[in-house]
Amino acid sequence: MLTPTILDELLHRVGDILADRGESMEVVAIGGGSLLLLGLIKRPTRDLDLVAVVEDGKLRRADPMPPALKAAVDDVARLKGIDPHWMNAAPSSLVDLGLPEGFMQRTDRRAYGALTLYLATRVDQIAFKLYAAVDQGPDSKHVDDLRLLAPTSAELLDAARWTRTHDPSPGFREILVQVLAHFGVDDDGRL
Repeated sequence: MLTPTILDELLHRVGDILADRGESMEVVAIGGGSLLLLGLIKRPTRDLDLVAVVEDGKLRRADPMPPALKAAVDDVARLKGIDPHWMNAAPSSLVDLGLPEGFMQRTDRRAYGALTLYLATRVDQIAFKLYAAVDQGPDSKHVDDLRLLAPTSAELLDAARWTRTHDPSPGFREILVQVLAHFGVDDDGRL
């Protein structure tokens, strides 16, 4: 499991490897790993989820991961004897339908040598965690993470509106309303 100290060390190693190879990367992370690096949660995590790569000032899906980054991540995994998926691009499909309005302006930028990491901050993590909680259910770690973020009713409703841009189906809405109710929020038929 990855702690903030371990994640920080791994990211510095990736940045060093990229620099040694004459490469540089800018990536955007969401989820538990970024929450951990921001100090918003304390539970260890298995991975750091990349949602996007920044190329020429624009976001593109992190999947597939750029070859130079994938090679550096794999080398660090071998060196440290950890899962090669410790950094992955599993949530990159979120980019297809759009990240929350103003997302990049709110990110927390971290430099790890030749690796620049933009971390999704609290307000956007609320949206991502709400989306994941609806998708994976009330017993998922995402509900626990969402609780730790202590969102206000207004923040949850804003997040809920964003999630509906990704899944407008009646089934998703039904579960979304249940999750909101779990947090004491009534959607008043607004979703």
